[in-house]
Order: sequence, then structure tokens, then C-alpha cells
Amino acid sequence: MISFSVALLLLIAGYFVYGTFVSKVFGQDPARVTPVHTHADGVDFVELPTWKIFLIQFLNIAGLGPIFGAIMGVMFGPAAFLWIVFGTIFAGAVHDYLSGMMSLRSDGASLPEIVGAQLGGGVKNVMRVFSLLLMILVGAVFVYNPADLLGMLTPSSLDRTFWIVVIFAYYMLATLLPIDKLIGKLYPVFGLALLFMAVGIMTMLYVNSGSVPEMWHDFSNRRLDADAAPIFPMMFVSIACGAISGFHATQSPMMARCLKNERHARPVFYGAMVTEGIVALIWAAAAVTFTGGYTELQQALAGATPATLVNDISKEWLGAVGGVLAILGVIAAPITSGDTALRSARLIAADFMGIKQKKIASRLMVSVPIFVLCFIIMLVPYEALWRYFAWCNQVLSVFTLWAITVYLMRHSKPYWITMIPAMFMTAVTVTYIFFAPEGFNSLTSNFLGFTISYETAVAAGLGAALLLTLLFARHRRACAASLSVAETD
Repeated sequence: MISFSVALLLLIAGYFVYGTFVSKVFGQDPARVTPVHTHADGVDFVELPTWKIFLIQFLNIAGLGPIFGAIMGVMFGPAAFLWIVFGTIFAGAVHDYLSGMMSLRSDGASLPEIVGAQLGGGVKNVMRVFSLLLMILVGAVFVYNPADLLGMLTPSSLDRTFWIVVIFAYYMLATLLPIDKLIGKLYPVFGLALLFMAVGIMTMLYVNSGSVPEMWHDFSNRRLDADAAPIFPMMFVSIACGAISGFHATQSPMMARCLKNERHARPVFYGAMVTEGIVALIWAAAAVTFTGGYTELQQALAGATPATLVNDISKEWLGAVGGVLAILGVIAAPITSGDTALRSARLIAADFMGIKQKKIASRLMVSVPIFVLCFIIMLVPYEALWRYFAWCNQVLSVFTLWAITVYLMRHSKPYWITMIPAMFMTAVTVTYIFFAPEGFNSLTSNFLGFTISYETAVAAGLGAALLLTLLFARHRRACAASLSVAETD
């Protein structure tokens, strides 16, 4: 319990210390006019109270990752706790905050436009397609698990199919209506449920403090298939939303359109990510503590889904009423990511097509094809959707981190704060794509008759990180030369 408490304090301290440093590096300016004051439209550019924006951002980015991802990821052993803590402080929160600030400085532009402005028109077009498809994929993925949980809590007549229909109908409304009409009213309720769950489970961790694993006890990989699932890169993709997730950068621009002053950006963007890291830390520790150890956790998950384990932990530790409230919080997390994922898809599509979204007809014109694509993707088995979402999500974080690095370099700011995470996540993501069963190995084994070795995959990941670093260095020298010529002229 000592290491859990230290990790918790480090996350909180990270917000105040490193978060303040990052905000000073960027140059947060309370005197600047934000997009909500210059582009107010009553639909997407709507001024909201900061506490509501924080809750919306937190719920947008939370999803299933800090709960299910942490439960599955903790089976990699104590290293998972370190990744949650340091990944959140030095990578995830920096990624979320700076992408939000760049959107604020770009009239609330969506992620592909932000990245394209730094990395070029070709990358912008790739990002438009990639981000749009990822948002639709998130909308599809985050229907199934809340439907399963709601099916457990309701009569048998209200089965999984019924709740899938209800959730998807809600997604459609949340995508189309002004942000303050549905999302702005429901999220505070969902947020209270999720926060109640986190505080309740954390309290029970201290009640059962003797069973909470200490991080310094054996850093080895605790998975039974440790050879097939090495910590690098598998853990860093499994625990995404609890440390760093590319999906978050698609959500930050949505809240940048509602923020009334830049001084609120750090609590909203950096603070929401730190809060998510705390939730991931709590559930990682709770899973091991409740089941009795890493081996017991793997046995528990072998015959059940993470949703079942979450249900069991909540009911046994928090009682019948508390358990239901906790489960509602867990249900709210994916729903409040799925709805804003589709809303973000609408904004991304509208931005690159140049279609204003004030009129409902314009929103329908953009949204109906998105709903159709999402429904088609939902026909794909959930397990396949989740596997591909995992690495697509981290690919997005790589693009975002490198774009922010270029932005900081061009503005003569300490770009190392994102360059180091960008290099690391490049190595992680490329290694994963080469090594994971759902990556290139599925193609080589099925069509070419061989598999890519772990050593080859790691070499590819390190090579990709080195290549992008060299390209960045060349671009930096070119920018410096251009600046020198301009000053001479």
C-alpha cells in the first residue's frame, strides 16, 4: 500500500509541478480571446462553466481504457503501475494539454487540421481519413460493453440487443444536438457516478491495504504468455487511456471551442488526464487485490470478461446500492466517449469539407453517413474491433506528438517535452504493429508462411524512431537556415 500511496501522490504532484512547467513552456495567456468568443454558434462553440468542461473532457477521454485497460494491463506486473504514473505525467497529460492549447490558438480547429498545419498537406489528408475512421471505430467499440453491463442490471427482457439500440440512439442525439442541451446536462450526473466509483474503490483499497501489491516486489512480467506478450511493446499499448492515448487529442478541440479563458486550460486538459491516470491506478490495484494476486487475476479473467470482474468488485466492496452506483459510473465512461467520438467525427468531417454546423440540416448531411458507417462496423466481432482500435489509437498519438514537437520548435520553445515521448511512442507503436498477432504478423504468417521475430520488430520500432528523429533534425536545421536568411535580408 505504500507504493500505491506514493504513486497517487506523484500523480497529484505531477499536475501541480510538471503541469505548471508545461503551461509556462507553451505560454498560456489569460488575456487572449478564445474561439468561443469569436465563433459562437450555439451548437459547438458554446461557453460552458469550467467545471462542466472538465467533467466533459474527463468523461470523453476515460472510456473503458482506465478501467478495463488497467485491469488487463496490470497482468504485466508492477511495471504497469510505473507506466500509469510516469506515462500520465510526462506523456499523456502533456499530449492532451498541448493539443488542446494548439486548438485554442487555431480557432478550435480539429486534430487533423492542427497536425496538418505542422506536418504538411499530405499528412493532413491522411490524418483526416485516419482520424475520422478511428472516431467511427470508437463509437462502434464503445457500444458493446455498456450494453453488456446494463443487461446485467436489468430484467432479461431488456437484453444486450435492446441496450445496443438505446445507446446508439443516444449517440445520434448527442452528435446532433447543441453541446449544452444533452451532453452539458447529463455529464455532471455521469461524472458524479464515476467519481463516486473511484473514491469508493480507493477507500476499500485502504481498508484492504494488506493485500495491495507493492511495486518493488519482482518487476517481472506476470502474464502466463509472457514470451508472446513482452512488456515492451505490449503493455504500453494495452494501458493506453490510463497513460497516453491518441484518441484524447481528438476530444481536446471539442472542449477548446467551449473554454472561456486560457487560464482554465491546464485544469481541463492536463488535469483531466491526471484524473484518468488516478482512476487507472485505482482499478489496476483493485483487480490484483480483490482476486488475491496476479495469478488469481488471470484465472478470474480466463472465465469471464473485465466487465464481470468490475461488477463483482463493485458489489462486494461497495454493497448493493454502492455497487449499482459504481457500475453506473463504469457504464457512463464508455458511453460518454462513444457519443463524443461520433460528435468529433462530425466536426472533423465538417472542418475539412468546410460545412458550417449551425443548421440542423448541415449537421444531418455530415452525420448520416457517419452513423451508417458506424452501424456497419458494429457488425464486425467486438474482439477484432478492440484489437485494431488499440494500435490505431497509439498511431494517432505518434502523429500528434511529432506535430506538437514541430510547433514548439517553430516557436522557439523547449520541444524536448514532446520529442522524447514522441520517440518512445514511435518505437512502441511500430514494434507493436510488427510483432502483435493483429499486426503485420497476421499477414506474413497467413500469406507468406513466416512470422516476424521479436528482435526484428524491436529493430523496426527503434529504426522508425531514429528515422523520424533525423527527419525532425533536418527540418529544424532548414527552419533555422530560413530564419537566418530572413534576418540577413
